[in-house]
Amino acid sequence: MNYAEIKRSDIANGEGIRTTLFVSGCRNHCKNCFQPQTWDFSFGQPFTEETEEYLFSTFENPVVAGLTLLGGEPMEPENQTALLPFLRRFKAKFPNKTVWCFTGNIYEDLMGYNGEYFKHLPITEELLSYVDILVDGPFIEEEKRLGLRFRGSANQRVIDLNRTRAEGRLVLWEGVKEDKSFEKGVQK
Repeated sequence: MNYAEIKRSDIANGEGIRTTLFVSGCRNHCKNCFQPQTWDFSFGQPFTEETEEYLFSTFENPVVAGLTLLGGEPMEPENQTALLPFLRRFKAKFPNKTVWCFTGNIYEDLMGYNGEYFKHLPITEELLSYVDILVDGPFIEEEKRLGLRFRGSANQRVIDLNRTRAEGRLVLWEGVKEDKSFEKGVQK
């Protein structure tokens, strides 16, 4: 797997101060994607043991709330295969840090509930077991809203995977609050 960028002290891609890993490779190709260069699986640098150690070093800081995975597309099959061992080690070392994952896929498709199996691998459920919050759904330009918290378009959901697993039903994250000041025709 390659990665495009690592952002330290990121406050835009999840709750709290986070370290964000932008993986390379995406087949979704959303119209007006904010990172189209990351569609290419060979873009950026190889994700190595040194990269992993660097990421782990950022979590030693107690103010860093956790890890965010973006892309590209973390849930591409190739990326799932590379991310799973990393997430296992991450959660073993930092059990109190949260993992957010942004995907252009739908949760139900990732889980194989809708008969979509391209991105549902034998490892998908384990990988998602390490994710606390999943922001799902493709970016849709026509549904773009500036006031959405942690989302670019209204179709995207912020799913609390811990509560979803505990309750056996899809549960949206309670931290999503929309900024209503953008509704009066400023930006749709």
